[in-house]
Amino acid sequence: MNFLAHIYLSGDNKEVTIGNFIADGIKGKDYKKYPIQIQNGILLHRGIDSFTDQHPTVRKSTARLHKNYGHYSGVIVDILYDHFLAKNWKDYHEQPLDEYVQDFYKLLKSEYDILPSRIQRMMPFMVSDNWLLSYATIPGIAKILEQMNRRLKNISNMNMAVVELEQYYTEFEEEFTSFFIELKTFSSNKLLQLETL
Repeated sequence: MNFLAHIYLSGDNKEVTIGNFIADGIKGKDYKKYPIQIQNGILLHRGIDSFTDQHPTVRKSTARLHKNYGHYSGVIVDILYDHFLAKNWKDYHEQPLDEYVQDFYKLLKSEYDILPSRIQRMMPFMVSDNWLLSYATIPGIAKILEQMNRRLKNISNMNMAVVELEQYYTEFEEEFTSFFIELKTFSSNKLLQLETL
């Protein structure tokens, strides 16, 4: 799952949300340097990634892309799934998406000093281009995929994956919807487990 899903699955705890968001930049046991709730967010993120990578529905989505994108297929599916979360946001959260993401950007700014340097460098671009809200449209997803392909020195060709998104739109959306029900349950249980450790 990509940024929006990780933020959403953190629930209402702001420290868990920060931990979940920064987790990719925290290696090994370095997470133990952070306050306990941020640690929980990092561990939640790792659990979500493991659950997602092993799930047969996600593997079905990934397999559809593998011929053209190889090992980048999983990254692309993460982004496509965020598209369906953003597009259908009203089915998952009562707060409008534009307000939700603005609240998250404010949270990031308020916790700037605790963010890893890589996230600090990325944050201005994320906010100014409003990445999280842009996930809701196909042109927005196309722009995100284009930016990621450029960061990978144009070797992934993931900017072309909008073709498959449009061609198999219904299949991807159905796979996301069924998978996300299970992922929400997993995440809730994982958070409860972390809170009792």
